[in-house]
Amino acid sequence: MSAKPTCLIVASASPQGVSAKSFHQSFNLCTSVFNLQTATPGGKPIDFIGVDESTARWVQDFNVKPYATPAKLESIDGARYQALLIPDCPGALNDLAHSGSLHRILTHFISHQKPVCAVGQGVSALCCATEGQRWIFNGYSLTGPSVFELVRRPDFANLPLVVEDFVKDSGGSYTASQEDAVHTVIDRHLITGQNMQSTSLAVNNLILLCSAK
Repeated sequence: MSAKPTCLIVASASPQGVSAKSFHQSFNLCTSVFNLQTATPGGKPIDFIGVDESTARWVQDFNVKPYATPAKLESIDGARYQALLIPDCPGALNDLAHSGSLHRILTHFISHQKPVCAVGQGVSALCCATEGQRWIFNGYSLTGPSVFELVRRPDFANLPLVVEDFVKDSGGSYTASQEDAVHTVIDRHLITGQNMQSTSLAVNNLILLCSAK
């Protein structure tokens, strides 16, 4: 049996945090298929938000495991990973969306056509990958949180960027379904999910893409 491929899970380290439900689903689906490595800017601990009865115990157990300590995104070598996953992270707008380290990793993934999956507000992390005036996902079709979903955020008026606008302005093709509907877009090796509800479908497609390589 061949060795498991390695998947890098990139999460935000900003106070707005990472969706507990999206991360939980992502981790559980991937753990039997991949060797997993988590990474955050500065290697800061993941701040889970939206913890409820269904995720509280899992988050508690996860936080005491050795792999719960993220690596520093700045020291990650993209060549060591076969897949990249960014779960739903409301905090991504404040750090990952302008991360030079993630830009470097995404550039490697694009040039080698390796599978990339971003879900919900984690899709904003892809916005970091601009070279001069050109976005490296120019010409790709993708989804992400719709304005109708984002407007429910209390900080909507102060958001540094809106994924839908950024994608359209940067030469991408954006689609969305109804609020909170499951909607996933696959274009070449890029998989995006509109919202937290799309996590499972998006991640399962990442697993399919990796197994087909």
